[in-house]
Amino acid sequence: MSRSRKPVNPSAQKALDQLKLETASEIGLTDYQNTNKGTLTSADNGRVGGQMVRKMIQSQEQKFSGK
Repeated sequence: MSRSRKPVNPSAQKALDQLKLETASEIGLTDYQNTNKGTLTSADNGRVGGQMVRKMIQSQEQKFSGK
């Protein structure tokens, strides 16, 4: 079974793209938007995704803890 590239919540795609660009910039990947992702190492691509997940978890933890 192939996976769909369609996001679960299409309206969230723009926010996720912005988060990805901010995260890439923070970890030192300049001009990430215009970079061919195939030329990056899997470690660099994974680092961006991992940091995004950390930020999303932290945001939800703060939201539910009332901070």
